[in-house]
Amino acid sequence: MKMVVCGCCAASWRRCVVMSLRLLFLLPAGLPVRSQGESQSDNKQMDNITVRQGETLFLSCSQGDFVTHTAWLNRSSILYAGEDKWSVDPRVSLVTLNQDEFTIKIEDVDLADEGQYICAVQTSSRPRTTSVHIIVQVPPKIVNLSKDLVVNEGSNVTLMCLANGKPEPAIGWRMLSPSDDSLSSDSEVLEIPFISRYRAGVYECTASNDIAVDTQTVELTVNYPPSVSDGRDVGVTLGQRGVLQCEADAVPEADFEWYRDDRRIFSDFDGIEIEDAGGFSKLTFFNVSEADYGNYTCIAINKLGSANTSIILYAETASILEMTSSDLEQTAFENNDMLEGPGAVQDGNSGTSTVFTPTCLLLIVLLQLLLKF
Repeated sequence: MKMVVCGCCAASWRRCVVMSLRLLFLLPAGLPVRSQGESQSDNKQMDNITVRQGETLFLSCSQGDFVTHTAWLNRSSILYAGEDKWSVDPRVSLVTLNQDEFTIKIEDVDLADEGQYICAVQTSSRPRTTSVHIIVQVPPKIVNLSKDLVVNEGSNVTLMCLANGKPEPAIGWRMLSPSDDSLSSDSEVLEIPFISRYRAGVYECTASNDIAVDTQTVELTVNYPPSVSDGRDVGVTLGQRGVLQCEADAVPEADFEWYRDDRRIFSDFDGIEIEDAGGFSKLTFFNVSEADYGNYTCIAINKLGSANTSIILYAETASILEMTSSDLEQTAFENNDMLEGPGAVQDGNSGTSTVFTPTCLLLIVLLQLLLKF
């Protein structure tokens, strides 16, 4: 006994169902089942269409005369059957439907829209299909990046950068600021073993494909203990203003302490002021006294260690060149009186004493001043 389904024998049951679905636009004509009399030319494959994510896609096929039914399908889903919209996607809309053209539009294309699309047309003679494969390109986007890091000098550092995109993006690292071309990587990972303070800075990850480029940065801070510049001894005369300076390089910034022997010095103590600004500290004496002369120690401290330097404040004697013009005039006057005393040489004709040249007078003055010291 033979089973009859849809007026067909059991052997042709599948074909009957397929043909019925074609008429209802659930499947495109000419797909898996085809009779021996159907022409291969009834099924056309168009070239692939490449579209970028976010763009608008137009899908169009020609109608021809004597068209009775038409539909656009995405894989197994009907988008439009004639003027009737079957898709619930608001991005899909009908653009043109006439005897010559059947065009639909898909706005804001996404990766999920990628795949095969089929235009199925039923004429009075036979069905035909036109298929096209849509490729959606996605610009690169960095989705996982190492956070800003603070590490101690000598640590091993690993920076990670992951990105999505289609085609798959190429990923690379480089040291952006300060620029260092020797520190780079052509992979998702940048390894920096035994990092030094000179590797601190801004690092940039770049993800690129044929569509676009995405970049993001990571700031790497390297902590290290203070190092102090050698102190410069300072000479100051009594009653004058004296300044001792101390400079330290450290991350985080160092705190400064000043000592005289074993006694710590604080600002506003005995006419002394201490000012700290970044990596500098300044110790100021507004009126240097004998008791202020001596050895001072500057100590720079942060959480990783400390460093120090010694500075001597010493008494400085006023030089000859620092004497005022009135001092020189007074000295010259006193020496001139001495030269014109009873022992002075007299000119036989004029009866007046011989006048020494200014150079001689100056030498005598300088000699006297030197003898005083």
